[in-house]
Amino acid sequence: MTLAAAPSPSVRVRAPGKVNLSLRVGPVEEDGYHPLVTVFQAVALVEEVTATEVADGAGISVTVEGPQADRVPLDATNLAWRAAELLAEHVGISPDVALHLAKGVPVAGGMAGGSADAAATLVACDALWGTGLSRGELSTLAAVLGSDVPFALLGHTAVGTGRGHLLTPAMSRGEFHWAFATRDEGLSTPAVYRRFDELCGPTAPPVDVVDDNALMQALRAGDPSALGAALHNDLEPAALDLRPELERTLEIARNGGALGAMVSGSGPTVAALARSRQHALAIAATWTAEDAADSVWCTTAPAAGARVL
Repeated sequence: MTLAAAPSPSVRVRAPGKVNLSLRVGPVEEDGYHPLVTVFQAVALVEEVTATEVADGAGISVTVEGPQADRVPLDATNLAWRAAELLAEHVGISPDVALHLAKGVPVAGGMAGGSADAAATLVACDALWGTGLSRGELSTLAAVLGSDVPFALLGHTAVGTGRGHLLTPAMSRGEFHWAFATRDEGLSTPAVYRRFDELCGPTAPPVDVVDDNALMQALRAGDPSALGAALHNDLEPAALDLRPELERTLEIARNGGALGAMVSGSGPTVAALARSRQHALAIAATWTAEDAADSVWCTTAPAAGARVL
């Protein structure tokens, strides 16, 4: 009798996408980066990464499933691949792992789906390889990969400073309902920042004088109406200048009674805060009927950070 080979050990980790409730951008500095003050909230649109053990010397492989999977690179430009490579280099082992990504966050929509993949990969490979790093050590590695990756590890709600990677957890009460309108054609983040510099960069106020007290009070009170009124994105004028059609998507949401609507991050996704799940579905349906989005998504926030399933 021939026994079947035992399945290879694997670890599955879930990490959330995000919405920037407030994004304040300062003038570009000598190092080419813009100082930021942002309030992140994790949303229940998630990425799942399964890391599976492979033979020594096999290297890294990436496979992808889910909406827009054909738009995700499968080579070393993928953030999940880079996360596995970075962790292996940090602990001094060979980067041998098969990564499978199940997409649940819009691709190239400014909602940090790639960053969520990277965060999930760090947690999954740490568990698979038994490297035993603390969350603080993983967060340090995450910041090397990208400004949004540390927040995907943390989740919930947080204030980000520096390039957005220095995080302070923030109190948030209750549940918020969101509708998102996405476009198949992405919007380059560097292009949006360049347009921001052209439009208002030299006159942008220093971010250390930012006042987001109204937004923070709305979060602590769990007040969606107050939160909607306090939403803010310094990059929105630049994104709208590059993609004027997004203005119509915003207008439809506002006419539909959204508590607040804005371009999410550097775009081209438009985020609308709704009164309830049913209201979010109604806003999304109107976007679809008015041909104001290529796809629509409804979800809740806040959500947990990267965790093993």
